[in-house]
Amino acid sequence: MTENKALKDYMAVRRSIPAFQMREPGPAKAEIEELLRLASRVPDHGKLAPWRFIVYRGAERARIGEELLKLRLAVEPNLSEELIQVEKTRFTRAPVVIAVISKAAPHAKIPEWEQLMSAGAVCLNTLFAANAIGYVANWLTEWFAFDERAYPLLGVNAGEKVAGFIHVGSTDFPVTERPRPELSETVTWVGEA
Repeated sequence: MTENKALKDYMAVRRSIPAFQMREPGPAKAEIEELLRLASRVPDHGKLAPWRFIVYRGAERARIGEELLKLRLAVEPNLSEELIQVEKTRFTRAPVVIAVISKAAPHAKIPEWEQLMSAGAVCLNTLFAANAIGYVANWLTEWFAFDERAYPLLGVNAGEKVAGFIHVGSTDFPVTERPRPELSETVTWVGEA
């Protein structure tokens, strides 16, 4: 077997950058299309493509933030000024936000669980693809990913779920490491090699 040193080196240091540390420039439309083609190369039992993308760019991101604020205030009318600003800027932290939408549904042969995992794989591949074309990225969900009142605003259809919002941009912040789990805490060995 031939080792892919470049991929191995990348995976050894791969790190998400917080969305609030992102800035312009973000990827142009052609770069986003390349990113999405790369991100789509995931395990997909039955070739169902049980997911889709929604790309949020430009001024529309600020409008969505204003509308998300209204939804939040309807439930929590006494938000602090700080949290009001957080809600308003949810989609403007990064130049581009890509929603990965799960279209998982009952199927005669393909378990719904496998379809959900395929959408999760798309989220991770979207991070990898953003890094591959020279940008930083972060996979977030946040409250509105689970609040169906926000779905019409976000372009999510009935029966769909949000697998994640991938924030993509550039950064001037240094990439720092965080603690990772020890293999002894996460691996169970069965049998001998």
